[in-house]
Amino acid sequence: MDACRSEPSQLPPRYLEPRHLELLREIAARGTLAAVAKATHRTPSALSQQLRTAERELAVKLVEPDSRGVRLTPAGQLLAEGADEVISSLARVQARFDAATGEPRGLVSIGTLPSAGQVLLPQRLRWLGDTAITLTLDDFDIAEADFAARALDADIVISHSISGGVPRGAGGLVSTVLAREPIDVVLPADHALAAKTQLTPEDVVDLSWVGVPEGYPFDAIPVAIEQLTGRPVHRTLRLRDNHLVEALVGASAAIGLLPRFSTRPAPDVVLRPLVGVRAARSIVALSRPDRHERLAVRTVTDHLVSIGAQLMGAYGVEDG
Repeated sequence: MDACRSEPSQLPPRYLEPRHLELLREIAARGTLAAVAKATHRTPSALSQQLRTAERELAVKLVEPDSRGVRLTPAGQLLAEGADEVISSLARVQARFDAATGEPRGLVSIGTLPSAGQVLLPQRLRWLGDTAITLTLDDFDIAEADFAARALDADIVISHSISGGVPRGAGGLVSTVLAREPIDVVLPADHALAAKTQLTPEDVVDLSWVGVPEGYPFDAIPVAIEQLTGRPVHRTLRLRDNHLVEALVGASAAIGLLPRFSTRPAPDVVLRPLVGVRAARSIVALSRPDRHERLAVRTVTDHLVSIGAQLMGAYGVEDG
């Protein structure tokens, strides 16, 4: 009988390399090899070669042809979904090693909403002089659902949300609330409502508004006013820049919305709190899990939390 027993097949060992997992994760997140190549400063042909190497080493197809070039096979998707866990574990080990052998150091890239960066980052930059951490900065004013995508390229994305602590689309990212900031009504200093210490939806619903584009967090406030009063808010303009909103309100009878911490009203306008609807935003730092594990990134995030708490204390804003 022993002579008839078949020998087990000799299959080559299959090793999961972090670089292959990271490539599959990037393909899943960015959609095309061209997008991955641009983000990682490599050529599509170099990435294709890495994919072929990974398929040969793992003895399984990881990608297949698609109208956009390639797409992940079920096996490739499985590995892409597990990549965050593996890469984050390696980052945690690196962070412990860095903490044991020296101070936080290295480059931390930040992308920020301008109005939030204006009040958070100047203090952060002054603090940097005593550290081995350097920053690169980018600014963008975008719809709430678009902030998460920016976390593909930045270590920390400073975003905001009216609806809650996590901006829409940020599932799977590490979200850290840096501050909660009231959003006030801005109106001309000679407006009849300027005599009131606070305003209600009924006070403002029938006025002309200088609003923001649809999908931007501040637009949730007039939407809530419409739902509460059953009457439409008339937005004469939709603008992104807070300074331009303030200037146009000062030159007209329209009203708008501005964040309290970063607004220093000109003499021709005043700010008044809005009560009766949620009129505050959460300023939130977003990071991919593996990037958040870096000691330098966590150190910067923790310091931004401290700055946010100082701002809230200075303006008498309670957390939550």
